[in-house]
Amino acid sequence: MSGEEAPTQQQQPEQEKQPEEPPPAAAAAAPAAAPDAAAPQESAGSIPAAEEKRLSFRALVLTGHGGYDKVKLQVKTQPEPQLKAGEVLVRVKACGLNFAELLGRQGLYELLPAPPVVMGMEGSGVIEAVGEDVKDRKVGDRVIVMSRSGMWQEVVVAPASHTFPMPEQMSFEEGAAIPINYMTAYMMLFEMANLRPGKSVLVHMAAGGVGVAATQLCQTVPDVTVFGTASASKHETIAEGGVTHPIDYRTKDYVEEIRKISPKGVDIVLDPLGGLDTQKGFSLLKPLGMLIVFGAANCVTGQKKNLLAMAKTWYNQLSLNTLKLMQANKAVCGFHLGYITDEQLLSSNMSKLLELYGQGKIKPRIDSCYHFEEVTDAMRRMHERQNIGKVILLPEPKKVEEEKPKSDPEPVENVEKSEAAVSEKKEEATEEVKAEKD
Repeated sequence: MSGEEAPTQQQQPEQEKQPEEPPPAAAAAAPAAAPDAAAPQESAGSIPAAEEKRLSFRALVLTGHGGYDKVKLQVKTQPEPQLKAGEVLVRVKACGLNFAELLGRQGLYELLPAPPVVMGMEGSGVIEAVGEDVKDRKVGDRVIVMSRSGMWQEVVVAPASHTFPMPEQMSFEEGAAIPINYMTAYMMLFEMANLRPGKSVLVHMAAGGVGVAATQLCQTVPDVTVFGTASASKHETIAEGGVTHPIDYRTKDYVEEIRKISPKGVDIVLDPLGGLDTQKGFSLLKPLGMLIVFGAANCVTGQKKNLLAMAKTWYNQLSLNTLKLMQANKAVCGFHLGYITDEQLLSSNMSKLLELYGQGKIKPRIDSCYHFEEVTDAMRRMHERQNIGKVILLPEPKKVEEEKPKSDPEPVENVEKSEAAVSEKKEEATEEVKAEKD
């Protein structure tokens, strides 16, 4: 958040409203085709309510599509979960914020179930319970968790196969920053583009989470040249991080700047923008080069859905036929991590990333950390592209003495403190609400 912005009022946990009808299954648990992390669910047993142990936890709930105010902090109280075979219960310590959540809030992310829904695709925490047939995880293990949604809450139930043991030296914030950004960058560069020594890569939004990850991964291969677009204020930082040629996309034509340095163009273009930038990326490719489209950030211009921006991006999309591709000797690929369902492939790539982390070859750059109460500020920071690296959400209630997000390289004004910041104290138990009863 820039220094001149007015502080945003801090959210207080609100009562989870009891619907007249049971919520749709997609909002409560994972659909069969999309293994989401689920909130702890009530067992099918007939234990009297008075004897049931109950579990309270905070969650960020997308209540509808629109602006920042559609993401609400709620406290849910439910019976303790009865884990199914192969499942684990994780106490979440940190969650990642991704551009996909900004799209999801606007109703532009097709893999997210309809509201009300808990967003979040990655996190890290500690295993508190394990189900039957879980042999390689135990209570107390520090793990990374991946999911299609449902991670923005204090406790989650997830398949053990979707958890990955964290290296001893890795922080929870780093653990939450690894899965989506680094998996995306790794699979594009190595599974699709087959990055080799001597190649050149154009990385758009080089100061973002995927941009930082891609830059670090390029450095694991000798003699790779990285062109990175970012605003001028971020150039020093991304250059220190490995970008060979930082380019200010706001004041210069990055196509012209790249041509001055490399008249033949580049070998690989990673395109999260879409629209006209995809056409520019294709024009920059050398013969035998590859363009990988993995987003449409140009569609998002404000808090809410912008139909004009969407239409403009769609109108300017690259249109090709196979004959033109053949004559140009170029390749165009699409990548969407959310549609990759091969668990063995995901697990293998995560293992490679954790090995690279252990060797000191990659290390997530944490831009800032925000407590759940401050989710509006976190989303605004990413939306306005002020971050350099990963924005992290912390489920733990904000303590009164904390004055600013940790590890924040740029001034970020603090939000107002509220009584919810100490809701873990017994005298604040009245802040908690009872979950809906079946």
